[in-house]
Amino acid sequence: MITAAHAILYSNDAAADREVLAEILRGGRSVDAGGGWLILGLPPAEVAVHPTDGPPQHELYLVCDDVEATVADLTERGVVVEGGISDQGWGLLTTIRLPGGGALGLYQPRHPLAAGPDRA
Repeated sequence: MITAAHAILYSNDAAADREVLAEILRGGRSVDAGGGWLILGLPPAEVAVHPTDGPPQHELYLVCDDVEATVADLTERGVVVEGGISDQGWGLLTTIRLPGGGALGLYQPRHPLAAGPDRA
């Protein structure tokens, strides 16, 4: 039986990225796997598989109820959000830039969610 999913982000500055993710996910559960190796709990999650003609790739998006309010809050706390908010039809999308060079998508969906506070 599958009990959870574990996502890995590779980074050029893992310590700084862990710190920013802890700030973004504040209040979430985290554990020290030893030696300061912080593993951060995520909110409920879902996975989608999209077709591609290119090489397979993976992306991580954080989902919110109000992207404008979330961007304002994150920016106030020093998190770098870049590129503005774009309307993709299926939702409102922006990008969080991590100190190690990686990026996380942040979006407010317009589609039903398989996971979330009102889902089991």
